[in-house]
Amino acid sequence: MSDQQVRATIETSEGNMTFEFFADKAPGHVDNFLKLAEDGFYDSTVFHRVISGFMIQGGCPQGTGRGGPGFTVKAEFNDTKHVRGILSMARAADPDSAGSQFFVCHGDAAFLDGQYTAFGRMIEGDDTLDKIANAEVKSGAGGENSSPLAPVRVVKVSVDRG
Repeated sequence: MSDQQVRATIETSEGNMTFEFFADKAPGHVDNFLKLAEDGFYDSTVFHRVISGFMIQGGCPQGTGRGGPGFTVKAEFNDTKHVRGILSMARAADPDSAGSQFFVCHGDAAFLDGQYTAFGRMIEGDDTLDKIANAEVKSGAGGENSSPLAPVRVVKVSVDRG
């Protein structure tokens, strides 16, 4: 199985989502995500930021949106459009500040194109994406209505290298 065919399944409390990766466009981000997944970093974390029609965000070890793995990955902006199902890395103001937090687009977000590193796309689990994105939310950090009332848990991320 080539890098292009490597897949990862995010098993959540709401169902599963399976992704394939853009190793040719964002090799550093693909390698980082897969290594963290294989090390169990994402297991038992939550989707801490959920905005229906925009995206669902997870990968923070603290569940607050402020945590990371203790290192960052250099940006690999590419020509991938941020549309429904795209897997991309969250970051702070510094373009090279991505670490472990990722998001899955629930709708089209063209304003993110060229600003965030898209590194994969969902190939299964559309219904799960909808369930998570449409979770009831409350005001979270910064006053944004994006914090799920009932935590949506990442049970495990499994990598299939063939």
